[in-house]
Amino acid sequence: MAIDLAELAHPRHTAVLVMEMQRGVVGDLAKFPELSRICAERGVVPNTARTLDAARSAGVRVLQCTAAFRADRAGSHTGNAPFIKGLLRDPAHMLEGTGAIEVLPELSDPGDLESRRFHGFSPFTGTAVDQTLRSLDVRTVVAVGVSLNLGIPGLCLEAVNLGYRVVVVTDAVAGIPAEYGDAVMKNTISLLAARVTADELVKAWS
Repeated sequence: MAIDLAELAHPRHTAVLVMEMQRGVVGDLAKFPELSRICAERGVVPNTARTLDAARSAGVRVLQCTAAFRADRAGSHTGNAPFIKGLLRDPAHMLEGTGAIEVLPELSDPGDLESRRFHGFSPFTGTAVDQTLRSLDVRTVVAVGVSLNLGIPGLCLEAVNLGYRVVVVTDAVAGIPAEYGDAVMKNTISLLAARVTADELVKAWS
């Protein structure tokens, strides 16, 4: 079935959620070299930048969904998932107040909103993201960022559960290995969200 992208992602009721496009995740301070490599090979950062530039020009709000930890780990469950336990063997990982948690400069804008979380893998749980979006009369969320292993599927599933329509920009997301990310896109994201390219979305917002 064809997607009416102009209606689905109309600026009047749409926001872009940028998932963990931070210096310590995919930037110059990244601790995930394979993910950074796949993002570079697939043009994830420039495709995200084009999407965000078009969004801002069209009046679509951009919400940077970032992750961080306090040095004392307050507010974070540190032992309930193997991935988190592994990350936190490094006491300096993604610490509040460090450059690692900053959004990539080429994706940042003073007008963007930001929601920082200290626990979990998706942007809605334990944050004000849902309330923020509803205060802006948002009904459709556009997802970009990383990763297709955890954050993007979690974002999509929670957004659908909360009643939002979801669009995923296929060339502005990535997972590891790359083939696994492709499989998640085909077999999971397709059940939850419309899938479009950055070019298609830029055209709809132009």
